[in-house]
Amino acid sequence: MADYAKDVLVDTEWLEAHLDDDSIRVVEVDENPALYAEAHIPGAIGFDWKTDLQDQVKRDFLDPREFGELFGSRGISNDHTIVLYGDRNNWFAAYTYWYLKYYGHDNVKLVNGPREKWIAEQRPTTTDLPSYEPTSFNATPGDDSIRAKRDEVYAALDSDTRLVDVRSPGEYSGELIAMPGYEQEGAQRGGHIPGAASVPWAQAVQEDGTFKSADELSALYSSKDVLSNGNPIIAYCRIGERSAHTWFVLHELLGRDDVKNYDGSWTEWGNLVDVPIEKSV
Repeated sequence: MADYAKDVLVDTEWLEAHLDDDSIRVVEVDENPALYAEAHIPGAIGFDWKTDLQDQVKRDFLDPREFGELFGSRGISNDHTIVLYGDRNNWFAAYTYWYLKYYGHDNVKLVNGPREKWIAEQRPTTTDLPSYEPTSFNATPGDDSIRAKRDEVYAALDSDTRLVDVRSPGEYSGELIAMPGYEQEGAQRGGHIPGAASVPWAQAVQEDGTFKSADELSALYSSKDVLSNGNPIIAYCRIGERSAHTWFVLHELLGRDDVKNYDGSWTEWGNLVDVPIEKSV
């Protein structure tokens, strides 16, 4: 994995060898939260992205105090290395990685491959719930250098910022409001933000969910004019989880420091009044 810009991945073999390392906390975050109860990596803490990681009144993050209390209550401190994995090729694991970075926790890794890879390799799983003593976790104020909000996206329409739509081609063209089987969060219009390049998130991974090489990833995004001239980049999808995966590729694996995730994404943009939308392939 030395060809990536940052040391942010661990492989399944490494993780299995470190399951008894108390300096590590393994965390599973799935698109389908029910999977955790069926089987998970021994010692892994399960977070439900809808009920644990989101404000239950407004569509937004937990604030720093709530975020810190959540992680501390589950036995995770700022001294722990957090190792993340999940289903759907690590959509929500990558989202949680980005979320942790947003709140200032840099000691975090992503498993190179999803829970399906771990299970397919017949590595150990359990249904037992871990029991860690509550501890203290301090979340710092949010880092807006990696998070874009709607006003910044609107301003990007008249700037050199490159917008990257990482949804499926059908969602990008407007043929689909959302992919069948995906959680629908109510966008009223289909299409994409004007000028956005279409680079579906899944093009960044191989068949087993591990990431393509740095050279392959660089070629992929360069072919869509995303990496040209060092322009700032904003990635978006439907609710921010697939674009967090692309943010991880661009920011962490390729080392582009000027990349942001627009987590409001199409659910917000497709509902806004008087914003431009394109419908095309």
